[in-house]
Amino acid sequence: MGHIDHGKTSLLLAIRKLHVPAGKPGGEITQHIGAYQVEKDGKMITFIDTPGHEAFSQMRSRGAKVADIAILVVAADEGVKTQTKEAIHHIKEAKIPCIVALNKIDKPEVDPERVKRELVKEDILVESLGGKIPSVNVSAKTGKGIEELLELILLIAEMENLRTDLSAPPQGVVIESYLDSKKGPVATLILNQGKLIPGQIIGTSSSFGRVKSLIDFQGNQLSEALPSQPVAVLGFEKPPRVGEKFDVFPDFETAKANLKAEEKKSPELIVTTSDQKVLNLILKADVLGSLEAIEEILKKLPQEKIALRFLKAEVGEITETDLKLAKQTKALVLGFRVRINQIARSLLKREKIKVLQFNIIYDVAEAVRKYMEALLEPEIVRIDLGKMKVLRVFLEDKNRQIVGGRITEGQIKKGVFIEVLKDGEVAGKGKIINLQKNKKDVDQLSKGEEAGILYEGDAKIEVGDTLVIFDVIKKNPKS
Repeated sequence: MGHIDHGKTSLLLAIRKLHVPAGKPGGEITQHIGAYQVEKDGKMITFIDTPGHEAFSQMRSRGAKVADIAILVVAADEGVKTQTKEAIHHIKEAKIPCIVALNKIDKPEVDPERVKRELVKEDILVESLGGKIPSVNVSAKTGKGIEELLELILLIAEMENLRTDLSAPPQGVVIESYLDSKKGPVATLILNQGKLIPGQIIGTSSSFGRVKSLIDFQGNQLSEALPSQPVAVLGFEKPPRVGEKFDVFPDFETAKANLKAEEKKSPELIVTTSDQKVLNLILKADVLGSLEAIEEILKKLPQEKIALRFLKAEVGEITETDLKLAKQTKALVLGFRVRINQIARSLLKREKIKVLQFNIIYDVAEAVRKYMEALLEPEIVRIDLGKMKVLRVFLEDKNRQIVGGRITEGQIKKGVFIEVLKDGEVAGKGKIINLQKNKKDVDQLSKGEEAGILYEGDAKIEVGDTLVIFDVIKKNPKS
């Protein structure tokens, strides 16, 4: 876990390159596996690759123990950032051992000791500073420190006495699920105990089915799945929710009895104030983990002026049905790592429907935030510029006058607005059509100067009146 662009994915790829057991390359199904296994000194280590901290939170909130050890990846040239702090918070709540991996150590400007001191402020005290948390300098680019990191993982696993029972009934956690257009519902599972084999009836609180096949992250068919081995399972009637615990049942009736009533996903009633708008959203994502993570991030966006309402939040490609609903409700369609099917593309060419597609979760939040801001009416802001005391009235013609006076405060500009004060009370408003000094046109005059103005407005200006000069600007408000 760690901040975006601190090298988590690059580090994982470097580890896989050096230590993935021999086997054929992964096929289409492995794009969503969400976990990978490597071999070190004859022992297997599983790395869970979640689509965001929010997905990790969803797993934990459902009572599932997701990981045994956390790797906190921090770029040695940048240090502790926002999502680094978020990751530390999640690690502490999960109450699991932590290893700090100071990445990008190959860069010349890195300062790992400074980063370690920054971590102290977040209550992460590494061993070299007298703490109990091990740290290792690594480089995903050169491979430096990777062997040491894997050795640390095995050492902590030994110290924590991480053991399981192969003879116990199969149990584990759903770490990812999605709907494949050809294969149907696919769920990535990790067992905590026992062995999972094809033919067994498996179920969670949201879905059940018979295990049709077990596929590892390299696309190999398995005859059995062992504890901590990430495996894609085909056979669920629908994609189970991420973070749910799964069990094996003797029959379908027992598995079905384990189901819990599904929460209805109908759009909630949005109670808005007179100055608040509603932005309808249709969200489609590749996997449930991504879907839940994006929903959580979007719900945290400020919604005082624009409320977000999810009309649909589903896994799968963007369809004609999605676009028709978007047209009817003027909704914004968000696609995360999904394609637009052919029929929907044809409709999109004919209709004006806003569809945004993304590959990075945090880009979704930023795009929606900007879209919300663009929907808001510009805020009209008044800026007071100066005052003028009226000394003479030269000409009166319907709603126009030419008057002269002395500027007592600030400045006067051509084209700005006037508030006419009589005995301190506002008598009316107007606009400066032209501005002169010594009968010559000017754009601006300041305090102490005498000015002649051509005024147009709804109040009659008289000698002795005070003119308050002001301008108005349109300012884009924040959502």
